[in-house]
Amino acid sequence: MIVVEGLRKKYGEKWALDGLDLTVGRGTVHGVLGPNGAGKTTAVRVMATLLDPDEGRVEVAGLDALTRQREVRSRIGLLGQHAALDEELSGRQNLDMFGRLYHLGARRARERADVLLERFDLADTGRKAVKQYSGGMRRRLDLAASLITDPEVLFLDEPTTGLDPRGRTEVWSAVRSLVGGGTTVLLTTQYLEEADQLADRISVIDKGRAIAVGTADELKSRTGGDRIDVVLHDAGRLSEAAALIGHRVGTADVTTDPDRRMVGAPVVDRMAALFSVVRALEEAGIDAEDVAVRRPTLDEVFLHLTGGPSGPPRGAGEAAVKTAQEVSA
Repeated sequence: MIVVEGLRKKYGEKWALDGLDLTVGRGTVHGVLGPNGAGKTTAVRVMATLLDPDEGRVEVAGLDALTRQREVRSRIGLLGQHAALDEELSGRQNLDMFGRLYHLGARRARERADVLLERFDLADTGRKAVKQYSGGMRRRLDLAASLITDPEVLFLDEPTTGLDPRGRTEVWSAVRSLVGGGTTVLLTTQYLEEADQLADRISVIDKGRAIAVGTADELKSRTGGDRIDVVLHDAGRLSEAAALIGHRVGTADVTTDPDRRMVGAPVVDRMAALFSVVRALEEAGIDAEDVAVRRPTLDEVFLHLTGGPSGPPRGAGEAAVKTAQEVSA
């Protein structure tokens, strides 16, 4: 539903986009992660026909977004970083206004407003002024407004910025419902958990280009795979436990953290390593407060890919990122 090739956009002397490539499948959520200034919002503005690029090709819903902008606009919805609502109007009045701006006509605009209020669980508050809404309710109403024309493709540019956990969860639930109905979503975010929760595939971009693309699990594999972490009761036995764990999992790459009384090591076979280490600790009489086998977090992946602490140089190649999963003993 979205194809971007060699996209470039320059502001002054700086390239905001420098050869961005992106492909989004129909009926999926594609997450775009990147640090501030990576080019996320610029890319969305180009794909949504709000900004012309200097170079490159953009196709949205089967249409050339650079030469057929009016047709593209009729097939997309856009939710920006800041709510585009009139706070003095009610939720229903806001949606009715958006419907009329899209030339739906008075009757059709009212019908769409009622449908969307019900869909986003706002029917009971439809007559209440938006200034009385919570943050999560406002964002859901803003999302409803972006769907007033029932678009095929929806662009969400950091949709949960500034929301509390409850509000964020409400928006996530709404997005899942949309995708379940067949909408294609491109989501930019700085919340790694958000991409983990929602995205089928993820593009990590830095300095205006994609440096990694894939599922969450694929991207996590780039940081070295699974690890086992053991928290000891007695920090004085860290060295002994480190040697034992390294021998059992077959690696010399064992780390210790005296402050947290923790020993960690990479593993290949998650379950075999877990049971082997637990048995070895018991046989050696070393008390463990916690033993966990985990995959890398998206935070670790993000830092690794964008050249953060302990990460590679910026621009390191292409690959693939999913939810952090833990097996605890």
